[in-house]
Amino acid sequence: MTGLYGGAFDPPHNGHVALAAGAKQAFAIPRLIVLVSESPGHKSTHSPAQVRLELARAAFPDDDVRLDPYPRTIDLLRAEQFDEPLFVVGADEFSDFLSWKEPDGILELAELAVGARPGFPRERLDTVLDRLRRPERVQFFEIEPNRASSTAIRAGDPAEGLVPPAVASLIRQRALYTDS
Repeated sequence: MTGLYGGAFDPPHNGHVALAAGAKQAFAIPRLIVLVSESPGHKSTHSPAQVRLELARAAFPDDDVRLDPYPRTIDLLRAEQFDEPLFVVGADEFSDFLSWKEPDGILELAELAVGARPGFPRERLDTVLDRLRRPERVQFFEIEPNRASSTAIRAGDPAEGLVPPAVASLIRQRALYTDS
C-alpha cells in the first residue's frame, strides 16, 4: 500500500501533520508520499510551488515529499503507478469530493482514507457516500480536532503553535505570510 496525501500546503500546518500521522497509524501505511500541488486546479496559492515544497519537507521530514505537476487527482492517478494507492483527505475535503474531477474515476484507481474529527456531521459524509458508485472504497478514521488553518496564517495570524517548529522557522526566516 502507498499512502498519498496531496494539497497546496500554503503553508503546511499541524492539522495537515496530524491527518497524515493519523492515517499512517490507522492504516499501517508503510510509505506516505506527500504531494505538493504545483498548480492546484481548485484554488489559488499565495507562495510559489518551490517555497511550499520546502515548507512541506520541513513539516513531513519522515515522508517522501515531492511536487505534484497534475492539477487534478484523477490526472495524477492515471499518469503514475502506485502500489495499492490510498489517498488521504480530511472530512472537509471529502465533503466536496463530488466537485472533484471524476470522483468515481478516482475511486476506481485508489481508495480514500478520510480523517474526521469527533463531532464532524456524519450526514455531510453520508451525502457524498450515497452518490458514489464505489462507496466501499472510502474508509474513515478519527483524528483529534486541530485549530490550525492555512487561511488564518496567510491572513496574518502568528504561525507559532499552528505549524511544526521547522515550518515556523522557515516562515520567520523568509518573512512569509506577512505584509511586514
